[in-house]
Amino acid sequence: MHRLAAAVALALALPAAPAPAQEVAAPEEAAAPGAPAQEQAGGKLTLRVTTGIPDGRHRYVAPGQRVEVRGTVSEYAPGQHVVLTLTRGNKTLARPTLLIRKDGKVGRFAYRFRARRAGRYVVRAYHAPTPQQGELFDRAGVSAVRWSARPGQRGVRVRVLQRALARLAFVTSRGGRYDAATARAVLAFRKTNDMARTTIANRKVFSMLLRGRGGFRLKYPRHGKHVEADLSRQVLVLARGGRPERIYHTSSGSPVTPTVLGSFRFYRKEPGTNALGMVHSNYFIRGYAVHGYKSVPPYPASHGCLRVPIPDAKEIDDWIRIGDRIDVYR
Repeated sequence: MHRLAAAVALALALPAAPAPAQEVAAPEEAAAPGAPAQEQAGGKLTLRVTTGIPDGRHRYVAPGQRVEVRGTVSEYAPGQHVVLTLTRGNKTLARPTLLIRKDGKVGRFAYRFRARRAGRYVVRAYHAPTPQQGELFDRAGVSAVRWSARPGQRGVRVRVLQRALARLAFVTSRGGRYDAATARAVLAFRKTNDMARTTIANRKVFSMLLRGRGGFRLKYPRHGKHVEADLSRQVLVLARGGRPERIYHTSSGSPVTPTVLGSFRFYRKEPGTNALGMVHSNYFIRGYAVHGYKSVPPYPASHGCLRVPIPDAKEIDDWIRIGDRIDVYR
């Protein structure tokens, strides 16, 4: 009995055998009390040139023209800036830093520069990552060109010419071929701007059109839907809402048989071709009419009517309604 008690006492005195080793996961690091989660906002930076005439993804301006670039950040974060880099070819011209300003839920910025020489200009915009906004980047370009074009040519410069003419309401074709319709539009533009009455778009014509200059200024902008015939410049203008809608080359009465001046209303329409070769005639007083004719020189040559090229006569006839006003002046 004494031996059993001694054995039990010895067993209780000895340390317990260690348990098998186990891997214990480290506890997660506790966040500092009251510290906000650091989430970067999403967002996208978009840069675009708003000046000049577009052709696909490219834009074209005249040398010396001021160019405007606008940027948008899809999610605004306060206090953010963007760094721009302006280059022409391999040469860096400017590196401004701009504040991004709030506009509703988005951020916006704008930059202007002058394209002093012909060449390709590229603007790169970079927004460095911050705790509130991610790293953003975009680029946009514009080409300053010294172009000219003439009938028979085709390609990008003709497409740009046609778009620029159409923006100012000169009636032209599209598609990049310098056809007869484009030539008539160039002639009407030249006549509007008191230039030599040819059908060639020289550098001066391109320079004006790329700047959006050289449009027709109405003499009677409050006359609603009406026609203006400017005999001094030999152009016919279809106007609506205080602005030109279509501008055409015309030929008025010769010095021997001048066109009557004044304000009139169209009172009769004669579709088709009559015995005198007048096509789609619209009469505004006695025998005076706006009509298509086979010969429309760049100077006054009619018997008193307002001649327009036959390819333009149908759309002019479709536009004019009985009772519409026409103002004829010098």
